[in-house]
Amino acid sequence: MTSTATPTPTVQPGSFLTLHYRLAGPAGDVINTFADKPATLSLGAGELSPAMEQRLLGLAEGARATFALAAGEAFGERNADMQQWVARKLLDELGDPDERYSAGDVVQFPTPDGQGSYAGAVVQVREGDGAVLFDFNHPLAGQPVTFEVQVIGIL
Repeated sequence: MTSTATPTPTVQPGSFLTLHYRLAGPAGDVINTFADKPATLSLGAGELSPAMEQRLLGLAEGARATFALAAGEAFGERNADMQQWVARKLLDELGDPDERYSAGDVVQFPTPDGQGSYAGAVVQVREGDGAVLFDFNHPLAGQPVTFEVQVIGIL
């Protein structure tokens, strides 16, 4: 009598995953789900950068791995054009007119179609007119990234 063991599933393009992951740059962790509930995502849906998705391909369910990605590989290079001044009048229209902004604050903005949002980090607040300089680059753009993952389930 022979037993046919079911092969352990591996991550493929389009896989739906449950996993723990940690993203860290030179200054430490940016995202870490290991102490909290795991994340669920669909490979190819843009939830992770293509470089990180590439590292997941072929990993087996239950696998834990750590990858080092070179500066700029995970989230591209920093782009100076992604730093933009936003008029105080527009910020008041989009949010709370009494909001006070400080360097380092992260602010969510609606996408033009209103279906999603994107984040910008406050770099500077201009005296006088109150305009705010935002950096819309990913916080890890242009930096080396450590990507640690534990694959919990694959569908």
